[in-house]
Amino acid sequence: MAVNKRVGGFERRPRWTPVGQAALRRQWISQHHMMRDVKDDMGNAVDDALQKAAGLLAAAQRVTVLTGAGISTDSGIPDFRGPNGIWTLDPAAQRLFTLRDYLADPWVRREAWRIRRGHAAWTARPNSAHYALVELEAAGKLRALITQNIDGLHQMAGSNEDLVIEVHGSLYEVECVSCGARTAMSDTLERVAAGEEDPACLRCGGILKAGTISFGQPLDPAVLAAAERAAIDCDLFLAVGTSLTVQPVSGLVTTSVRHAAKLVLISAEATSYDELATLRLREPIGTVLPELVTRALAQALPES
Repeated sequence: MAVNKRVGGFERRPRWTPVGQAALRRQWISQHHMMRDVKDDMGNAVDDALQKAAGLLAAAQRVTVLTGAGISTDSGIPDFRGPNGIWTLDPAAQRLFTLRDYLADPWVRREAWRIRRGHAAWTARPNSAHYALVELEAAGKLRALITQNIDGLHQMAGSNEDLVIEVHGSLYEVECVSCGARTAMSDTLERVAAGEEDPACLRCGGILKAGTISFGQPLDPAVLAAAERAAIDCDLFLAVGTSLTVQPVSGLVTTSVRHAAKLVLISAEATSYDELATLRLREPIGTVLPELVTRALAQALPES
């Protein structure tokens, strides 16, 4: 079952008890076995690339993973730039994610709060790709899990919070742009449900926004520094479901390669970093990432 973890005095994100996580993991195992039954549909070329990637992952000792919106689409959370992405279907929606527009226009804030109430993250559950990274961590290979996502699904799947670096913040928090107070998103959404279309900070009356990074807003320097250290201190950098178009996070790819890490990209679309990649995989993330981790861990097992 889900429980709420409180960090710094407020509810940060839903968590699952060990019993609940075990049930979800059993579901992942069942789904993954079904995926392996149909893996022959991948074709020889894809299977060869997957086997090579598994070899790289098996040989790696310190793996840094970067995840983007593409890893959560199988959980029912739409991405932004894909064929059915939020901004692809409605370019004007970018205003809701732009700090200048958010601060200047009360309509943008009201619309943003309306959309937050119905966000898919509140009912989403981790998918097979999230659980595959938990397995990678359990094998002792994961140096860090950097995520551009704000949905908390990595932690819900069981990833160690100490290894997860949320470079774009968390949807489960609210911050005041004036006094910096941080509170639980659930508390603020209760106010919205009660009729406050644009709730103000209860401490100072300032504008409230989600505890996420908007366009035009700098990343937290400490969080970015942690991500940079993880990119430097790895021998394999695995980028999953990210278009690698947003700086400075996309620059972590270059940082890792400059420090001699192998680079594996798993993404449905081409990126501007493809030429740096040791290997590129274009298959659906929910299929290829669990298979990659399974093969890599099988290869890494010591011979009896």
